[in-house]
Amino acid sequence: MAEPSSNLFRSRIHRALSRPNLMMGADRELVLLTGLASVILIFVVLTWYAALFGVAIWLIAVAALRMMAKADPLMRKVYVRHIQYKAYYRATSTPWRRY
Repeated sequence: MAEPSSNLFRSRIHRALSRPNLMMGADRELVLLTGLASVILIFVVLTWYAALFGVAIWLIAVAALRMMAKADPLMRKVYVRHIQYKAYYRATSTPWRRY
């Protein structure tokens, strides 16, 4: 078995630079957006029922977002990129070529 040569250089990749930006186990932006929507609901309606409903909606949304982040932490970015694709791409060398 050959020994590794001593002139190889290894660089460390820190986990903080490569892991996704999560908050409460879910995508940070979506958690903040659902929290903002719940707070707006609570303060616009200003009843106890609205407060309970807003908190319940937020907890359910965070639970769903956590399940989504467990499946793929970058699922939101992948979906946004997916919906930008066209349904059909013509078999031409460039998109501006007619025939």
